[in-house]
Amino acid sequence: MRNPIIREAVDYGEARGEAKAVLRILRRRGIPISHETQERVLTCTDQATLETWIDRAITVKAADELFG
Repeated sequence: MRNPIIREAVDYGEARGEAKAVLRILRRRGIPISHETQERVLTCTDQATLETWIDRAITVKAADELFG
């Protein structure tokens, strides 16, 4: 995309979707999510980090293990 404003908006939307996926996986697995964890996940905009968290959300036993 040539327009940097559009690219930024698309990147933000993708990051927001991945963040929501992390939280959804944890909820569906019955893992409690603190307000702090939820905020940390929802404010992350780094795609690589969010992808790592999605992968970890599948196997962690506690939400704070996402960040380790």
